[in-house]
Amino acid sequence: MIKKTVLLLYLLQVVFVINVQALESTDSSILIEMNSGRVIYENNSNEQKLIASITKIMTAILVIENANIRETIKVGNEVLKMYGTNIYVQPGEIITIEDLLYGLILRSGNDAAIVLANYIGGTEEKFVDMMNRKAKELGMENTKFQNSHGLDDYTENYSSAKDMAILSTYAYKNNIYKKIAGTKKYNTKTNSKSYIWYNRNKLLTQYEFCTGGKNGYTPRAGRTLVTTAEQNNMALTAVTLKINNEYEYHKQLYKEAFNRYKMYKIIDKDKFKISNTMYDSPTIKKSFYYPLTKQEKQAVNTEVILYPQKQNNIIGYINITLNKQRIGTIEIYNIPQKKEDTSIFISLKNYLFDTLKKLMLGRQNNLNPGPFVPTPLEI
Repeated sequence: MIKKTVLLLYLLQVVFVINVQALESTDSSILIEMNSGRVIYENNSNEQKLIASITKIMTAILVIENANIRETIKVGNEVLKMYGTNIYVQPGEIITIEDLLYGLILRSGNDAAIVLANYIGGTEEKFVDMMNRKAKELGMENTKFQNSHGLDDYTENYSSAKDMAILSTYAYKNNIYKKIAGTKKYNTKTNSKSYIWYNRNKLLTQYEFCTGGKNGYTPRAGRTLVTTAEQNNMALTAVTLKINNEYEYHKQLYKEAFNRYKMYKIIDKDKFKISNTMYDSPTIKKSFYYPLTKQEKQAVNTEVILYPQKQNNIIGYINITLNKQRIGTIEIYNIPQKKEDTSIFISLKNYLFDTLKKLMLGRQNNLNPGPFVPTPLEI
C-alpha cells in the first residue's frame, strides 16, 4: 500500500539495470515514460551528437502546428538539389501537405522536408529559425538545427538523446503526428503520380507494442532512432544515437521497462478530501499517476501543504516524493459549493408552488370537489 502523508509532483531520474549482454553498448540512449516524464534508463543522454533524419520529427510537428494539412502545394525546383532518401516528387506536381508529411515520416523524404520548410517558413533559413525557437521553448538545451532534413554534408543538426526524447514526448501528444508516425503503409495520388509508402521504422512490425517513431542515418551520424511504445497505461519513448543494432536495443529497453514497472494512481482527484481546514471545499483538478516498481510503492509519500491565505483560489499543494525525492506537485484549489438561491423571487416561487400543491391535494381528497384547477406552470 502506498504510504500517505503529504506529497508534490516533479520528475525523478532513476536508472534501472537492463539485460543487454547480447547487445552492443549504445553510445547515447534514454528511455522515458511520457505521461509522467520519468527517466527510467539513460546513458550519456546529454551528449551532443549529429542526429540525421530524426530531425524530421521537429519538421513534422512545426508543419502540423502551422498549416492546414489539407492544403495543396505546388512543388518547386528546390527538390532538384535534394539527395539521399527522397519520395521523388517533381517540380510542378500538386500534392497535399498531409501527403508530404507521410512521405517525410514514413519514407524520410528529404525532398518533402525542403518543400514543407519553404512553404511554412518562406525560406528554409526562416523555417530553421522556427525549429531552433521551438527547441528552446521545449527546453532542448543541447540542440542546434541548421536544416530541415538531417543531411550533414554541408549543414549539420546536433542534439542529444535526452533532447530528442523531450521532442518525441511533445510530438506524441499531437494526434496528427501520432497517427502518421504509427502508419505502416500509406497510399496516395497526386495530379501526376501514384505513391505507395511503407514505414522505414522497422520496430512497428518487429514489436507489437510499438506505436511509432522515426529512424535516421548518415555516415557521420551513424544510426539514430526514436520510437514510442504503449502497454498497460504506460507510454514510453526510447532514443538511441550512433548504434548499429538499434531496433533490438529499443525492443529490449521496452520489454524490461514493461516487465518491471507499472503505472500507479497515487492521488485520486475524485477521492481527495481534507478535513478541519479554514477553507470551504478544497479540491484538486487532476489525479496523479507515476510508473513504479513493486518495491518502490512503499517509498512513496504524500504531503498536503496549505497556504495561510489563498492565492487566486490556490490554497496549497500536494507534495509527492519517492525515496525523499520530489516526483510531483498538484495544486489545491478552494472552489466553494454553490449555495441554494434564497432570493425573494425563488422564495415566492416555492411558496406559491407549495400552496397550489396543497390546494390540489385538498380537492382530490374532497368528496365534492369544486371546479377543476389546472396544474400551474413553473414560475
